This record gives sequence, C-alpha cells and structure tokens, in this order.
Amino acid sequence: MIPFNKPYLTGKEPHYIEQSVMSGKISGNGDFTKKCQHYFEDTYNIKKALLTTSCTDALEMCAMLIDCKGYEVIVPSYTFVSTALAFVRQGAKIVFADSKSDQPNIDPEQIEALITKNTKAIVVVHYAGVAVDMDKIMALAKTYNLFVIEDAAQAIDSYYKEKPLGSIGHLSAFSFHETKNIISGEGGLLGINDKQFIDRAEILWEKGTNRSSFFRGEINKYGWVDTGSSFLPSEVIAAFLWAQIENIKPIQAKRIKIWDNYYNQLNILEQNNKITLPKIPDFATNNAHMFYIICKTENQRSELIKFLKEKEVYAVFHYLSLHKSEYYKSLDYYKATDLPNSDKFTSQLLRLPFYFELEEQQQQLIIDLILEFFNE
Repeated sequence: MIPFNKPYLTGKEPHYIEQSVMSGKISGNGDFTKKCQHYFEDTYNIKKALLTTSCTDALEMCAMLIDCKGYEVIVPSYTFVSTALAFVRQGAKIVFADSKSDQPNIDPEQIEALITKNTKAIVVVHYAGVAVDMDKIMALAKTYNLFVIEDAAQAIDSYYKEKPLGSIGHLSAFSFHETKNIISGEGGLLGINDKQFIDRAEILWEKGTNRSSFFRGEINKYGWVDTGSSFLPSEVIAAFLWAQIENIKPIQAKRIKIWDNYYNQLNILEQNNKITLPKIPDFATNNAHMFYIICKTENQRSELIKFLKEKEVYAVFHYLSLHKSEYYKSLDYYKATDLPNSDKFTSQLLRLPFYFELEEQQQQLIIDLILEFFNE
C-alpha cells in the first residue's frame, strides 16, 4: 500500500521534546519557540514571526489585526476553508475570485473588477508553494489602499523573484500540519511584515494581554488590554518543529528530486494531450510541496483514482470551490458567481502520493500505473 502522505521524522524530535519537558518550561514561548521564530525572521526576512497552534489561528490573527468587520475581503475560491473562514468569523464579507486558467493560483487580472469602496484586503494563496504574481497584487493594494495577506500554508522555502513567500504581503500565515514540507503535527506561524501590527499581534497572541511586554521588562505589570485568544502553542510543539527546521535543506532536496521525477516521466502524457502538468512561472521557485496532474474530465479523474486504489496506490483530489459551498450559500450576502477555473480544478485536479520517504521503486510503480492507465 502506498499512502497519499506519510509524516517524516528526522529522529531529533523525541530528543528535543524531552529537552523541552525537562526544562520546566513547556507552556509556550520558551527557547524552542524563540528558535523557530528567529529562523523565520532571519532566513525568510519576516519582520516579526509568532508561532501559532495552526495556520488557521495565524489567519484568524490576520483578520483581527486588519479590523475587517463590515468590510469586504477578496479571497480565492479554490482554497481550504480556513482562508475564508478566518475573515468570516471577524464579520467580513467574502468576495470570491477565480483561479488562473492554467494554474490554481488566484488570477490577479480579475481582482481589480472585484474591488469596491468597502474592500479591506486581498488574500492570496500560494497554491502548491508556487508564488502568485505578487508585483501585480501589491500594485493593486497600493492603488486602492488595501492590505495583502499571504496564505503561505504550503509555501515554506519558496520564492517570488528572490523574495521569500510570506515576506511580501503585510501579513502572512504558514502551516506545519503533517501534510506540509516541515511539520509539527498541527502548528502554524504568523508572519508580520508591516511594523504597525507587531505590538497588537503580541497582545492578540497572549489572550488579549500585554504579557509579552511584561516579560521583556517594558512594563511592571500586565493585564487585559484587547481581544485575543490562546494562539500560542506549547513548547513541546515548538521542540518538534525545531527538529524539522534543522533538517529543512535535506528535506527540500529530497522532495524536489521526487517532484522532478514525476514531472520528467509524466511529461509524455502532457505532450500527447492526455493530462496537464503543474506550471511554474518564471518569477517563482518550486518548493515541491505537492505534485498534481490535471485530468481532462471529472470522470477521467474518478476512473484514475479507482484504478490506482485497486493497485493500493492512494491519490486524492483537493479543494471544492468555496463559492459553491453550503455555508457560503447560507450567508445573507450570497451571490451566485461563475468561476469556471476554480470549478475546473475542483473537478479535474488530482494529487499524487508525495512524501519524503517515498521510495524510488514505489514512485516508479505509481508512474508506471498512470502511464498504463493512459496506455502510454
């Protein structure tokens, strides 16, 4: 059996978790938390990084920080529910945008028509770790005085014109869920690139208190000063994550090797117009977060999934267009919208098994089965 995903352990995780437990400081914001945060600040040029219990939490902090209640927020329809939910929870009206025709990322050319006097922010998702055209996004934000939030859940160690993803928008959010390149089971990180948000972000992070300032000796007592929640993860999660961060270079090298092998061997199917392979724009790098193919029809995808499952190979589809979700249809501002590209990826995109420990012979079996399915 070849699963779709298998979490990878470097071997250091139990050692660092034991260190965190024995230190007597396991509730969060200890040495391992600081190490993880400094890594993102130093390596990816993020002004302030705050570890969170999930990427969803990081996105919810973004929504709180921009005070979006009563405003409109532009979000891609082809994304995970958290991308939209975080802003809905803060009272924003979601305006869905379509994907590009040849790639699942949001189409910057269609965004301007969605902007109104009530628009507060644009949320971009770097799907599969491949950058959205951020120059176009930031230009729109500057013209209309909007905030940009990068949902970089899948985008660690990926770049746009040599700029790390997550360091370009005003705010960003990363994920360390077990399906990501580096993991902590559950976990996330808020990236702050606009200094105006740093002080308040720390308060939201610490349950609405100015506790962080107190521990830095900036004030002589701390109290409840704002809204917030328990966004700070335990030191045990941070310790697990640090073991992964320390090994990010070999992890990335192996993942890129797997990605390239899929692409090179399945390219004949694209040449023969049987499938479409992922597109990496010239301005983007590839962090090998996932490998997907675009089938010609939904039925073809279903048949391929069934064929592979019969051989004990588990490939899966991905997001369902949020603009067609039951919850969105229940909102009082629901508007039927035609987003054909998002719907295409919903019905035709198929993700192949992809994880660090995928062995060469296993990957070759997957490739051979796909070629057999298409009679190549």
